[in-house]
Amino acid sequence: MIPSRDKPRKRHEIDPVYDEDSRILILGSFPSVKSRESGFFYGHPQNRFWKVLAGICQCETPGTVKEKKTFLLSHQIAVWDVIASCTVEGSSDSSIRDVVPNDLTEILKIADIKKICTNGGTAFRLYHKYIENNTKVKAVKLPSTSPANASWSLESLISYWGECLIL
Repeated sequence: MIPSRDKPRKRHEIDPVYDEDSRILILGSFPSVKSRESGFFYGHPQNRFWKVLAGICQCETPGTVKEKKTFLLSHQIAVWDVIASCTVEGSSDSSIRDVVPNDLTEILKIADIKKICTNGGTAFRLYHKYIENNTKVKAVKLPSTSPANASWSLESLISYWGECLIL
C-alpha cells in the first residue's frame, strides 16, 4: 500500500501487554495522540477503558503505567491494537488509512487466549478484515470506551463489557 502523501505514516510503538496466564485479549484500533504521548494504552484521561475494567473487577482504577500493567496481568487480560502502522489524523479512527496490521502470532503462541474482544467498531472491522483469517478466532465487538461514544454511560459499559468478558 502506498501511504497518503499529505499525512506521515505513524508506527505503533507501544508493546503489547500479556503473559502466559493471559486468557482475554482486548484489541483497540491504534493508539490515540494522548496514548502515543504517554507511551501506554488508553492514555486520554477521558477514555473510560481503565474505569470500565476496574468497575468489572471491583477494584481501584490503576493510575500509573506500572499499575495498569500489573492490573491487566493479574486479571489475565492482554491488551494490544490491531494496527502496526497507518496514516491517521490526530486520534480519529475514521481517518485511518494505509493499514498494516499487527501480527498476533507471538501472543497467541505464549498465552492461552480464550477470547478476543475489540474496543469499538473500527477495531472490530479492521480485525475482521486483516487478522481474523490468520487467527481463525472470531472477535467479540465491545462498545468503545472512547469519550466520543457518549451514547454509552460508564455504568452501561461496565455492565456490557462485564458480561462479554466472562470466560
